[in-house]
Amino acid sequence: MDVTTELWIVVAAVLALLVVVLVVGSVLARRRRISLRGDTEEKPREVDRSGGYKASTGFDFSQGTAAPPEPVRREPTRPDPVGERTDTDDQPRVGDDASVPRDAPKRGITDVTLPEPATAPEPVAEPEPTVTPEPTVTPEPTVTPEPTLTPEPTVTPEPTVTPEPAAAPAIDDIDPTEGRLHRLRGRLSRSQNAVGRSLLGLLGGGDLDEDSWEEVEDTLLVADLGSAATSEIVATLREQMAARNVRTESEARALLREVLIDQLTPSFDRSIRALPHGDRPSVLLVVGVNGTGKTTTTGKLARVLVADGRRVILGAADTFRAAAADQLQTWAERVGADVVRGKEGADPAAVAFDAVSRGIADGVDCVLVDTAGRLHTKTGLMDELGKVKRVIEKKAPVDDVLLVLDATIGQNGLAQARVFAQVVDITGVVLTKLDGTAKGGIVFQVQRELGVPVKLVGLGEGADDLAPFDPAAFVDALLG
Repeated sequence: MDVTTELWIVVAAVLALLVVVLVVGSVLARRRRISLRGDTEEKPREVDRSGGYKASTGFDFSQGTAAPPEPVRREPTRPDPVGERTDTDDQPRVGDDASVPRDAPKRGITDVTLPEPATAPEPVAEPEPTVTPEPTVTPEPTVTPEPTLTPEPTVTPEPTVTPEPAAAPAIDDIDPTEGRLHRLRGRLSRSQNAVGRSLLGLLGGGDLDEDSWEEVEDTLLVADLGSAATSEIVATLREQMAARNVRTESEARALLREVLIDQLTPSFDRSIRALPHGDRPSVLLVVGVNGTGKTTTTGKLARVLVADGRRVILGAADTFRAAAADQLQTWAERVGADVVRGKEGADPAAVAFDAVSRGIADGVDCVLVDTAGRLHTKTGLMDELGKVKRVIEKKAPVDDVLLVLDATIGQNGLAQARVFAQVVDITGVVLTKLDGTAKGGIVFQVQRELGVPVKLVGLGEGADDLAPFDPAAFVDALLG
């Protein structure tokens, strides 16, 4: 059914309702209309002289029995109470019912006593029959059995439990520090001996032409030795091979080993300055960019010092990374060292100062301070690192500043080293991840550029995979 059909139905219903209303209204109007003439022949109008009326409440007033007195005609000069009449036949007209008829006798107000309606006698209530109560049956008393007395159980006093002392965290067994690089040489040689084999294959053939020397130079450059170190090494090799008349691979290997070790400057002091002074501990500051392994290196170095019989306190001054302090805490628990840490986001200089103060108060041998990683290109962060070092020196001098570098990033690591050296006066370098894809030549560049030694190398993820740097052992691993 569409909208038009529904609309027509509504219109028809409204019209039907209007017709019904009109019919009903017409009927009611006919009933209420006053007609001046009847439907039948006119009858002589009777005048109600008693003044009786039929009320709407249903009460009827009947006419009196006495005949009305003769009407008294008023003088024409007297004014009419309603208005002056203009007719001459003295007959009632329309509107005369609103005034006293002229022919009605004047009567005073008579009090009529109406008969009282008959009052029906109230019914007499019959008396209710008396109910005889039934005799109450008294229940027999219930005999309650006497309770059986159960003997009280003997309370055995509980044994006093002596609280067990908190278990101390298990301390790891630490490998001896002697000969670590020799034990780790296999890891280093697996990733580095490709360079050594290539060089020995070129140099062991005796006299080399210019193309061969260019290949030697390219091999050294690919190994990240840098242009300056490569030029110096190639010049020394050409001179010494001609002077010594090198013809065999073993002679070429001996010469190459000698030249590379010399480039690593064996005279550098590569010791870790962790021995205590007379009235204060030594202080070591570990710095570097994010992701190089600063916190891990700090924990591994603490293991080395504890294995050597030193008392160590770790300062968790990396307050920017949420997990740094927890990571350092784990390292400390594994080796039996203490940790000084602050709240997350606290001033790192204040934490470092507290660590040194604690170390002096406790009389420890060494305080290792782990700092937050920061990009070398952020001047504000580098200035903050300088502030940490200055605040520490108000309490005690900083003995060693170790820069941790990722050996896999090559030339970028050298750029980082330059900036850190300007801010905190680096005294040593730690090269991590040398067991992976690192080419190893970064060691030559860092020492040559900064003039500071590589002191430690990381050769794995194990807790004891941190080793002191030995130039001769490193070159041997490089040549395979």
